[in-house]
Amino acid sequence: MSYGLGAYKKTSVHTASKEQILLMLYQAAIKSCKKSIEAIKKGDVATKGEQIGKLQDIVIELNHSLDFEVGGDIARDLSALYDFVLYSSTQANVNIDAAPLEGCLGVLITLYDGWKEAIKGLKKEGTPEKKQTNNP
Repeated sequence: MSYGLGAYKKTSVHTASKEQILLMLYQAAIKSCKKSIEAIKKGDVATKGEQIGKLQDIVIELNHSLDFEVGGDIARDLSALYDFVLYSSTQANVNIDAAPLEGCLGVLITLYDGWKEAIKGLKKEGTPEKKQTNNP
């Protein structure tokens, strides 16, 4: 990665709101999941493992950021979905099978779209971003 692009990405993360960071994490997870699927289809075992590792690191971070006291059932449901993604991606990695990753991709895209709409809705209501939380 060129220095300029790396610096830009680092700056964009440091200046992003919590909501933007949440969406960036989902985008990165989706990207890694897609790259994992492509790698399996191409027979590129090294890239498959690398991309599944990135996907799992992001999902683990998302899971650790949940606040179960505030989020209650929603946080527990999200945690269960994250566990599904971790389990399925592990199965895909071990069995070199893209099918479990397709399920992961569907979950991640659905969650991303849901968060995107929720954030958009909060902004329309005039709720300042600083008071919003990405931790259900």
